[in-house]
Amino acid sequence: MTIERFEGTGRMSRVVKHANTIYLCGQTCAEGDIIEQTKGVLAKVEDLLENYGSDKKNILSVTIYLRDMKDFEKMNSVWDAWVEEGHEPARACVEARLAREHLLVEMSVVAAEK
Repeated sequence: MTIERFEGTGRMSRVVKHANTIYLCGQTCAEGDIIEQTKGVLAKVEDLLENYGSDKKNILSVTIYLRDMKDFEKMNSVWDAWVEEGHEPARACVEARLAREHLLVEMSVVAAEK
């Protein structure tokens, strides 16, 4: 099977497709508090999936990295309003040091093609 890589930076690809599966690199948003950053990340996820042949109903799994678990409830308030009932992906959420100090949330997504 073919592996397709898109939007490469020399270090990574923003999107990789293989066997009707789409893998997104970790998505972040550097603006605002945890609510605003979560909304920004989810908007990026939607845009990338749409551009590469999927959508949020076809997300298989998401790994969420939070700088501080104290933000878990606020992040979930945005997530819960965004995810569509009956299309909830498998999910993990962990506390982690992120690449830049101002980043509060990062999401890594795997989705099926439409």
